[in-house]
Amino acid sequence: MGATHVTVTIRNPASPERAWEGLFLVDTGATDSLVPRDHLESIGLLPKAQRIYELADGSEIKMDITTGDIEFMGEIVGGTIIIGEPGTEPILGVTALESVGIDVDPRNQALKRLPATRLKEVKMPGATHPR
Repeated sequence: MGATHVTVTIRNPASPERAWEGLFLVDTGATDSLVPRDHLESIGLLPKAQRIYELADGSEIKMDITTGDIEFMGEIVGGTIIIGEPGTEPILGVTALESVGIDVDPRNQALKRLPATRLKEVKMPGATHPR
């Protein structure tokens, strides 16, 4: 199967005119998105915390994270961004995809817009739901 790529713009929410655009690998096995540190720093996004991530081989690594606006396919979502090493291929993770209702078609590895963004049904006491 071939890899799926999409053009993504990362924006600094505090200064939306500060943005970086790149070609991202779509990785449905990755929860969060990843952008090289130098690109994030160039738009004023600095580390806010660290998080432990599990790699494909099962090992764990502690990485810096930040938050920013992630734009692709005419959609925008605020999300966690892993700060990668310079030269690392940018990754668009599944959280950003699912947050805006975009899925990967497994047959042709193309991105497709779902008719609606998935929302798990929440059962609230006394609430009625149309059927």
